[in-house]
Amino acid sequence: MARVSPPGIVATLARHPRRALDILWARLTGRRLRARQRLAALVGIDHQLALPAAILDRFPIEREAADEPDLHVLTAPGHALVAGARRTFADAFAADPSLHALYGDALIQPTPGGPVFPLLRPAFDADYLMAVDWLGPVLALRRTSFLQIAGADAEISALEAVLRIAERYGVGAIGHLPGIASVQIGADVGGAGGRSPARVPSPVRERDRVRGQVFPARSHPPPQPSPGRERGPVGEVETSSPQKEHSLDRRLAILRRHLDRTGRAETELAREPDGIVVVLHPLPDPLPLVSVIVPTRDRVDLLRPCLESLRTQTGWPNLEILVADNDSGAPETRAYFRILEGEGVRIVDCPGPFDFAGMNNAAAALAQGAVLAFVNNDVEAFAPGWLGRMVREALRPEVGAVGAKLLDGAGRIQHGGIVLGTGGLATHAHRHFPGDAPGYGMRLQATHAVSAVTAACLVVEARKFRAVGGFDAEHFPVDFNDVDLCLRLNAAGHRTLVAPGAVLHHHEGASRKRSQEAESRHAREVAAFQMRWGPLLAQDPHYHPAFDPNLSTHARLRAGWFDQPTGPGAVRRSGPSRSPT
Repeated sequence: MARVSPPGIVATLARHPRRALDILWARLTGRRLRARQRLAALVGIDHQLALPAAILDRFPIEREAADEPDLHVLTAPGHALVAGARRTFADAFAADPSLHALYGDALIQPTPGGPVFPLLRPAFDADYLMAVDWLGPVLALRRTSFLQIAGADAEISALEAVLRIAERYGVGAIGHLPGIASVQIGADVGGAGGRSPARVPSPVRERDRVRGQVFPARSHPPPQPSPGRERGPVGEVETSSPQKEHSLDRRLAILRRHLDRTGRAETELAREPDGIVVVLHPLPDPLPLVSVIVPTRDRVDLLRPCLESLRTQTGWPNLEILVADNDSGAPETRAYFRILEGEGVRIVDCPGPFDFAGMNNAAAALAQGAVLAFVNNDVEAFAPGWLGRMVREALRPEVGAVGAKLLDGAGRIQHGGIVLGTGGLATHAHRHFPGDAPGYGMRLQATHAVSAVTAACLVVEARKFRAVGGFDAEHFPVDFNDVDLCLRLNAAGHRTLVAPGAVLHHHEGASRKRSQEAESRHAREVAAFQMRWGPLLAQDPHYHPAFDPNLSTHARLRAGWFDQPTGPGAVRRSGPSRSPT
């Protein structure tokens, strides 16, 4: 289940006998899923996505190309289309004239006769594509559209083609067909689906320069691959350095032309040592005031290190801090508040029953900043670049909420975005994975779109927050208010992003206590969330339906998915959420 060896798992269980008994009892009473979830929370989890070699028998390779006159297919070297893929693409184009480009999924077999690993794609995500060249390995285009965007450029790459399609027809013209479209056997992808190597010291990297002040492109050193290897779709990929450098240079040139064509000449591109491209969107001069809002009730043991970290580990030069206080009464807390007020921190009184959404709304109403940063009192910053990384994304007109990568007390992933429809309603992406894991398709390192992010660390422009009415304190006073906010921002035409370059610690739940009253309130919020957003819970567009929805995301494959008859599901596209009811 995790990087820990079986003896290591046993040793961990021995150190936590009460939790071990809970896991055993859940298993003995038939609650196998709960037992797996609790074991993952205790020992961690990692990718286990290998398929048996016999799975390839279900996806025979195309022996003779079908005649599809209105279809142009770009295929990566070494990949072969599966039988029927061309017809599937052609049928999808015929059924929807607004589609101009389609891509599917793939299977790769690094060693002939060995295990097979899936390449499972999300709905089209331009931010993700700028950071990681994840598209393909097969891209199908309408021939007429291809001729219009390619012109005399017969050697146009899939990356260049899809960016030009997006420029000419919009991102809604690009669709994902969830189904196996190609197979590669003997691919140079050793370790895909395996474990991530340990972090090694980071070399000097390019810096994110902001109006004379330097912010790191990342807020922490990125995990590095072993010498001579680079991160692959899931794990590592053997590579040749000169060839890879040439490929990256070519990719950067394509991205540069795309930015210039779309009026973003001031946007810069930074190259990370691990192959990630960081897009440095321009910031205004002067830099806007950011209002950091921290809700609390007593718990100075959490609040003090949180605020100290915000003041000492935040490189943003224009900052105000507001503490939303819910009836703190401990003498130590009141004394600490007096010190904070003397240092310029604003204490916003929020009396009454605990109302996380209402407390944040009250503080936001008094905030003077053009940007709001909501931070839980059990979150700690440890590298100065985190806020600059998030604000840079949040200021883009098309972006709504921006989330960070959060690490739990054990140093594992606590949050890498929120995935809808998993764990019953919604769960945190890559939860319990190792803190240095790259994530499936580099998602724990590359900025990408998600359906929602947690309000434990959420940055949004104040005008966008107020335009959608802020947090819904009436229906979601404690739970799901962050997910609901993001979905309403999405419905208003914005995109929610997670920026893994911003990393903080989150001691989740340390400041909350469960009670019967809390359980009843939670049940009401679950019902309200299902009523408002139920259709979206069927399938998150940013998460592939072949993944198991019941454990940590991206960790296991859904049982029986690859045993279904070949052929894709409905075309998936990026787009706004439906308006809430």
